[in-house]
Amino acid sequence: MSEGSKNLRPEADLDDVDRKIVDELQANGRITNAELAERVGVAASTCIARVRSLVARRIITGFTASVDPRAMGLGLEVLVSVTVRSGARQRIAELSDELRSLPEVMQLFFLGGVEDFIIHLAARDSDHVRDFVMEHLSAHPAVSSTRTSIVFSHHQNPVRVER
Repeated sequence: MSEGSKNLRPEADLDDVDRKIVDELQANGRITNAELAERVGVAASTCIARVRSLVARRIITGFTASVDPRAMGLGLEVLVSVTVRSGARQRIAELSDELRSLPEVMQLFFLGGVEDFIIHLAARDSDHVRDFVMEHLSAHPAVSSTRTSIVFSHHQNPVRVER
């Protein structure tokens, strides 16, 4: 089974309460169970059971804190497009694992198309970006080419579940 196909799942069976819970938790993952229950219109015991079920069914895959990279001294964000050499396709999983382990990598996208990966990178400055590309990409035997674009602005919408 390929890396992409093992992540495919049938569409989740969500009712209106589940959808409301997901919406509320995406807006505020630190909301108390009592507040969440009140907002979605169910008892607190029902709400916690629903959240646990959503986690168990891997509809909710985790709870994280969003951190502003600038507050961590990483004021520059870039997208690095990576093309893998045609003779190095067997090394894609290895390259992906290496990239995911690097602290500068905020997001990693494995693609079908001209580029094989897009890396969302947080860096201190342009020297940091250059060093990252030279050390982790240009020097990698599987990498054919890279292209770097500066991110001026980034907005992420939550997943919206149709009702």
